[in-house]
Amino acid sequence: MKTGTVTNFFLWHFSDRFLYYADLVSRKALLLFLSVGTIWGTPYFFIAIAIEHFQTPSIVFLRVFLGALILMPIAISRGMIIPALRVWPAVLAFAVLEMVGPWFLITEAERSISSSLAGLLITTVPFIAAFLVGLLGDKAAWHPLTILGLVLGFAGVVSLVGIDVFSGDLVLTPVLMMLAAAVGYAVAPIIANRMPSDVPTLGVIALSLTMVSVLYLPFAIVSLPQDIAQGPTLEAWGSVLFLGAVCSALAFVIFFAVIREIGPARASLITYVNLAVAVVLGVVFLGEQLTTGVFVGLPLVVAGSYLASRRRQAFVRKKLRKDQEIPETL
Repeated sequence: MKTGTVTNFFLWHFSDRFLYYADLVSRKALLLFLSVGTIWGTPYFFIAIAIEHFQTPSIVFLRVFLGALILMPIAISRGMIIPALRVWPAVLAFAVLEMVGPWFLITEAERSISSSLAGLLITTVPFIAAFLVGLLGDKAAWHPLTILGLVLGFAGVVSLVGIDVFSGDLVLTPVLMMLAAAVGYAVAPIIANRMPSDVPTLGVIALSLTMVSVLYLPFAIVSLPQDIAQGPTLEAWGSVLFLGAVCSALAFVIFFAVIREIGPARASLITYVNLAVAVVLGVVFLGEQLTTGVFVGLPLVVAGSYLASRRRQAFVRKKLRKDQEIPETL
């Protein structure tokens, strides 16, 4: 499959997704969805630049510290921190699953795999989220096509990893790190969506970034002076700045707005847009090559996520009626 064919596949798939969402959500929700999806497609690219000059603890700390530095004063001035502190265990759980674990794992994994492959592996988030919300009682998750989507997505990951591992093009450990990050990304929106509606979004984000900054500070105290002594380039500093100000502070504000508009399961579909942006940036600007595993696994992962995340209201209504039937005899 040539690069042009891959591009056409993306265009077809995302145009189909666009029309699907146009029928389900408002223009505002769609605009927010596409905005944060585009923004979150760029971290893989900027991480690939930053890791050439910074250690992983330095990158994660600078990212969350810059984000907290921007959002915390605003949240404090608007009285949004106290309500967030009242649910601090949920905020901490969100921070761990969305930032502490995934950002370390992704940054460290990209030292061994390409940014485009990292973006592809994160595309597993929608079908992981679909499986999890099914366990939590979403009856649509057990629609036959949803189950087929889960199977296809799993087969895609196995194909992607297996082909390249056996051909010697890929090391398994960073792939497992990326999949662990994907699980965190799937669970975190569910936690966020279950917070009380009177807890301000901005307060949650600012407090999360501050918590993660404190957790990473002891490690950054050791790594950051070493990195600065090596003289990072302006590109490296710019990448870290973008990761903190845009990919963290701005993107999370938009992401929470998306969750409020369309719910956590469909919000996880942002990874579709992430993938397109990540692949384009990696191939065009970093000269990354698309491997055989990517060509085989990509269609399966995208198709699986598509099927796993579609809403099927008729099936839900039918299953609810069946569950509520009372047997005539005992």
